[in-house]
Amino acid sequence: VTAEEGVQLSQQNAKDFFRVLNLNKKCDTSKHKVLVVSVCPQSLPYFAAKFNVSVTDASRRLCGFLKSLGVHYVFDTRIAADFSILESQKEFVRRYRQHSEEERTLPMLTSACPGWVRYAERVLGRPITAHLCTAKSPQQVMGSLVKDYFARQQNLSPEKIFHVIVAPCYDKKLEALQEGFPPALHGSRGADCVLTSGEIAQIMDQGDLSVKDAAVDTLFGDLKEDKVTRHDGASSDGHLAHIFRHAAKELFNEDVEEVTYRALRNKDFQEVTLEKNGEVVLRFAAAYGFRNIQNMILKLKKGKFPYHFVEVLACAGGCLNGRGQAQTPDGHADKALLRQMEGIYADIPVRRPESSAHMQELYQEWLEGINSPKAREVLHTTYQSQERGAHSLDIKW
Repeated sequence: VTAEEGVQLSQQNAKDFFRVLNLNKKCDTSKHKVLVVSVCPQSLPYFAAKFNVSVTDASRRLCGFLKSLGVHYVFDTRIAADFSILESQKEFVRRYRQHSEEERTLPMLTSACPGWVRYAERVLGRPITAHLCTAKSPQQVMGSLVKDYFARQQNLSPEKIFHVIVAPCYDKKLEALQEGFPPALHGSRGADCVLTSGEIAQIMDQGDLSVKDAAVDTLFGDLKEDKVTRHDGASSDGHLAHIFRHAAKELFNEDVEEVTYRALRNKDFQEVTLEKNGEVVLRFAAAYGFRNIQNMILKLKKGKFPYHFVEVLACAGGCLNGRGQAQTPDGHADKALLRQMEGIYADIPVRRPESSAHMQELYQEWLEGINSPKAREVLHTTYQSQERGAHSLDIKW
């Protein structure tokens, strides 16, 4: 982290959140902001376990608490993950068809984890960043949805919205500092502040409010979210499972209902394969945690890594195990709470992005079409990388 980033990170805390809340209570309405909070799906099992309620009740209680503080809208980032997954699906199919000895476009590595992407950019360099999927992460897409699509719905300039992300991971704070948002945001960051689930829980513990439960808002008028759903990942947004199914159908006309994982080195390095006529035609892997990532990079450089696609997450155990939640007072993982969260998350119904009733509407209304120049600009990114960094594998995570 640079010195400048350190200063900016220090401002991303509850004090900054309450600064805007207090500003809104003052008489000078010209300085008021519309407060929007977007909650990551992997944060909800933490609140459900902490309060010993169902995940839907936890969502409603969290939403009611935030609104009692003065937050105007509370959204679920699942719709942003829909975009990230759908765009990643298309990119994988394109890369698979283009891959050759001359143009080595595979394996494709996921780009949704900011800790992993930052490590790839700053340490590993161009040989690895060339394999990163260009689809933006759910947090980045959510920033554009709120500061562009939602802002225009409300007839607001992006600067009049203060957008807070509730996430399981501290690396999301760093992600919020990154530039590269569309010109439509006029220099405004997509996320103004990121608070971890644990930081929100502290605010709730210190609060003395009579809270009424409230349904989470949607980006579609007066509709409310009646039930919490998730993507098909054991602890993440499930890019691997969704892309695997899509690729199997698109490339080989195979319908895959159940994605079967096989643990290899350890439970955080697993693979999924598709066989056709006795031949493995798709080989995907999930690599969670720095040790597995390091091993993956070494094999990639030696040309001994046989995978077409890898879902890469910096946290061992995946996003549910982010250090912004389920921690003991001395900073270690609360394993009992984590096991409870894993069970809660597994019980949440899965909804596939392709089945979303609103995705086609958003592609047309917001992005001028599925494969339009605007969709490319808003939903994809480029990576900064240091050429020398490609050999710096000894740097600690």
